[in-house]
Amino acid sequence: MNLDDLISEYAGIEGRLGDPSVHSDQNLARRLGKRYAELRPIVETHRELTATGDDLATARELAGEDETFAAEATELEKRREELEERLRRLLVPRDPNAGKDVILEIKAGEGGEESALFAGDLLRMYLRYAERSGWKTEVLDSHPSDLGGYKDVTVAVKAKGTPEEGVWTRLKYEGGVHRVQRVPVTESQGRIHTSAAGVLVTPEAEDVDVQIDPNDLRIDVYRSSGPGGQSVNTTDSAVRITHEPTGVVVSCQNEKSQLQNKEQALRILRSRLLAMAQEEADAAASAERKSQVRTVDRSERVRTYNYPENRISDHRVGYKAYNLDQVLDGDLHNVTQALVDADMERRLAEGLGPETSQAS
Repeated sequence: MNLDDLISEYAGIEGRLGDPSVHSDQNLARRLGKRYAELRPIVETHRELTATGDDLATARELAGEDETFAAEATELEKRREELEERLRRLLVPRDPNAGKDVILEIKAGEGGEESALFAGDLLRMYLRYAERSGWKTEVLDSHPSDLGGYKDVTVAVKAKGTPEEGVWTRLKYEGGVHRVQRVPVTESQGRIHTSAAGVLVTPEAEDVDVQIDPNDLRIDVYRSSGPGGQSVNTTDSAVRITHEPTGVVVSCQNEKSQLQNKEQALRILRSRLLAMAQEEADAAASAERKSQVRTVDRSERVRTYNYPENRISDHRVGYKAYNLDQVLDGDLHNVTQALVDADMERRLAEGLGPETSQAS
């Protein structure tokens, strides 16, 4: 689609959103709203660029009669170049999941109890970052460790309303192995240890994204348990779902209701199946066009958290800062922005054109 097509699509969606009958279908209204929010900055930047171009032509015409217009023309020329660059960036193809919410999973890895404590620190970091960003969070499932960390924990992160930039756009780069270097609370000699936790980020799938045949599911129920094996409740409320065609297994035990645990498990399952389908599609594409496969690969070490130096380092883009304490308190914006910027520069270097995805 060219720019004129995108502008036309924007006008069409604007008209449809003004039709009361559209809002009787909440799924359609939500999809149109998201697409409208995605297109708005493109249309507004194009309008401003057109107006600036007209003003520039007028200023140049009048510059021969009044030198103040020559100075104005210089400023307008600079502004036009800025708007052209902004529009060029806006026309880079969007990630098809850009407007989606996410399911974020954190799993303790190397390092035993210390790794579980670090997983808990990562959870707090993401919850604080979500709070700062105005997102909503919901813990879907968790398995605490004996010392207050987490063996694994799964959280849904949702944006409020229909923002131009979804949660996935910011959090998709968090997938991978996160390494911590510090003196563990379990270390009596004061020696620095290195341990790790794995983070997996998948876009939260809607029913329209992934269709699951109930006949493909094996559902088992069992009694929930907490740290040390003590009983959390006395009913078989925990649910384990196995998707037999793929072998994907998801379990949830946080809720007291078996039905609620089943719904939570299905949400996680849909997101994992969507991620698998997209990974297969990316793998079939050329190496240059693989986008998010690497970001959800736990085998790739992506970041180091060095407590003695108060340093955080992202190894993918060479980002380094000495404000680890602030980052762990949720000030993650500069870290994620470095990754967003690096990905944008790569896309611009490839000379990719405007996107073609539409709301139906």
